[in-house]
Amino acid sequence: MAAGVDVTVIRSWLGHAHLDTTNRYAQATLETKRAALEQLAPDVRSAPPPRWNQDDALLTWLESL
Repeated sequence: MAAGVDVTVIRSWLGHAHLDTTNRYAQATLETKRAALEQLAPDVRSAPPPRWNQDDALLTWLESL
């Protein structure tokens, strides 16, 4: 959360029985996402994205959904 409070603590404060209920109201800001990415190991952050290989069977299956 933006204030640095764990979402499970917020769940408890709000009296929600399930974390899914709290997550409906919680939204990660761009700053929160950036901070989370900075906590990753350096080799994960600097790794190049995987190369795209077109798989026609997979694309056909995805289009059928």
